[in-house]
Amino acid sequence: MESAAFLYFRDIDEHAKKYVERLREAVAIPSVSGEPERRKDVQRMMEWTKKAMELADVGIQTLPNGKTIKLPTVLFGVLGDDKSKKTLLIYGHLDVQPADKEDGWNTDPFHLTEKDGKLYGRGSSDDKGPVVAWINALDTLRRKKVPLPINIKFCFEGMEESGSKGLEEALTARKDTWLSDVDFTCICDTARLSGKPCLQYGIRGLCYYFVEVSSSKQDLHSGDFGGVVYEPIKDLCWMLAQLTDLEGKINIDGLSELVKPITDEELKLYEEIEFDPEIFKNNIGVPALTVKTKQEILMNRWRYPSLSVHGIEGAFSGVGAKTVIPGKVIGKFSIRLVPNMDPAEVDRIVIAHLDKLWKERGSPNHYRTIISHNGKPWISDFNHPHYAAAAKAIKRGEMIASYT
Repeated sequence: MESAAFLYFRDIDEHAKKYVERLREAVAIPSVSGEPERRKDVQRMMEWTKKAMELADVGIQTLPNGKTIKLPTVLFGVLGDDKSKKTLLIYGHLDVQPADKEDGWNTDPFHLTEKDGKLYGRGSSDDKGPVVAWINALDTLRRKKVPLPINIKFCFEGMEESGSKGLEEALTARKDTWLSDVDFTCICDTARLSGKPCLQYGIRGLCYYFVEVSSSKQDLHSGDFGGVVYEPIKDLCWMLAQLTDLEGKINIDGLSELVKPITDEELKLYEEIEFDPEIFKNNIGVPALTVKTKQEILMNRWRYPSLSVHGIEGAFSGVGAKTVIPGKVIGKFSIRLVPNMDPAEVDRIVIAHLDKLWKERGSPNHYRTIISHNGKPWISDFNHPHYAAAAKAIKRGEMIASYT
């Protein structure tokens, strides 16, 4: 007689087409939270997901230009209310990063495309795919009339890619009520290193900054004013270039002292992880990496802080040539945080460093730094019984899948 688990896997195979179509519908909604004009699509994505969930109005977000825009709703759902059972909270997000074919996509990012047995589309991995997978799993359990051994609660948001604005307020308001019986949480917003499933026990935090430099009230023509004005974009590029060296090492005094020391037990974990540096490099299509060994690569991705420059607002970036001198430019960069880096302390150190750089630059232009958003790093105990249970479930699932 086949085990219940085998029957579940067979049911999933029988409904695979339906599940792929469900993901296709989700990917087709361009829920880019970082673009205000697409905020309506984020809300549309939340509505698409809201079945049997509570809609929580989390207020108004104020944009840098002073205008206000309504935040997308947060979805809260409940499945099971047995007081004798443990309660699992599942977190996921339904917004995505911007994507255009010109960014290097081989396919339309908002049209799910199957190629060589893989599904490609913005959000198929981060994070619509995992959210849809939970919906599909519950579909199977309901269809097979399987009683859940635990209660399940869901929290799905639409602003994760923009700093999770509004989420903290929504959770705080439910801390002593809706969240009070939650025993543990599963974050379905992580990735694999290879074809082997993995369990993550931590996520880096983030501090995001805008550096604004301005001079004239309007853009100027370089044919008339080039050589006689202090150009904001030159000041900005100089400042951003001072933040790291060529290999990406952060040149901001005081940040490295905040990092929690690494233990021998933690170092041993990296030795056992299945990861091929050469395959990793080839998959992302870069000519070289800043570090070489498996341990160095993984620790630089997970255990050490990093600084990345993301773009310059106000600078010409269109196709062709334009001889403009921008009157105001805004550089955007972020720092990924690790234990024990507190965002407030990082903000203090970074702003002091930028102020020092500006003074060193000696430009008569106007400068200011704006703190956009931040989030603390998170780390858990990888020896906890929950991780042991999850590892056991994954191994059992892999074994069953190999026979179906």
